[in-house]
Amino acid sequence: MIHPVLRLVASQPELLAEHACAYASLFSEEILLGSTELKRRLMLYLSGTACLMVAAVLTGVAILLWCSLPAAGDRAPWLFVLTPALPAHAGLWILWLAHRRDPTPLLTRLKLQLAQDAEVLRAWSRP
Repeated sequence: MIHPVLRLVASQPELLAEHACAYASLFSEEILLGSTELKRRLMLYLSGTACLMVAAVLTGVAILLWCSLPAAGDRAPWLFVLTPALPAHAGLWILWLAHRRDPTPLLTRLKLQLAQDAEVLRAWSRP
């Protein structure tokens, strides 16, 4: 005796092919979403790190100028602090943005679809 699910699949091969194409497109969409999210996070991490590196260089220049020209620090001491602090603040904020967003796990829609299809097959094959 042939199982009812196998009889359905054997009688409608175009249904099986359609379902396989739908799975393929769902898989490619999930991979595209995952790669887009990964690229976005990578760009944010690189931008934040670059801002922190600029802040480190500006801190070194500010310390060098302050030590070599002590009179310059008397006129505008806030400038030696604010100049490196702005890119440092921007870099930390960008790194926080990159780390803050919790992406959805990869292939969640595909896993959900597989679970739903398995449930339909279980329900359909019950006597």
